[in-house]
Amino acid sequence: MEIKAPLPPFNEESAIQKIRMAEDAWNSREPERVSLVYTEDTIWRNRSAFIFGRLQVKNFLTQKWENELDYRLIKELWAYSNNRIAVRFAYEWHNHSGEWFRSYGNENWEFTEQGLMHRRFASINDLAIKENERKFTWDLGTRPDDYLGLSNLDL
Repeated sequence: MEIKAPLPPFNEESAIQKIRMAEDAWNSREPERVSLVYTEDTIWRNRSAFIFGRLQVKNFLTQKWENELDYRLIKELWAYSNNRIAVRFAYEWHNHSGEWFRSYGNENWEFTEQGLMHRRFASINDLAIKENERKFTWDLGTRPDDYLGLSNLDL
C-alpha cells in the first residue's frame, strides 16, 4: 500500500509541508512524479476539465507542460481540517508565441488515510502579463527556500 507522508489529520505544520511538497513536484514539470501523489481513482476538476484516475492526470499534465512553457508555481496554505487542505496558488508561464501569463487559483484537496490525494478541485484564472512584470524568476525547478511567497509578493 502506498504511503505519502505527512498523513492526515493535518495540523498547520503538516499542511504546509504537504503543500510545499506538492509545489516542488509541480515545479519539476514531471508528469509521472506528480501523478504518484494521487490515488489510482483520483477525481479532479481543473478549470472545465474533469479528470478521473492517475493515468488521466499524467496525460493531462504532459499536455499542460507542453503548452505552458517555463512554468513556475507558488502555493500557499489557505485552510486545513482533518484530511482536507485548501490552497491558493499562482503560476507564471508563456505560450509558444512568447506571450506571458500569471494564472491565479484555489484548490481544495482531500486525502486518504495513506496521504494520497483522492480529490482535487481547482478554479483558475489567467491574466496576460508582460515579460517584465514577471515575479517568479528563479531558475526552473524547485523554488528556493528564501524566495518570497504569494503574500510577500502581494499576490
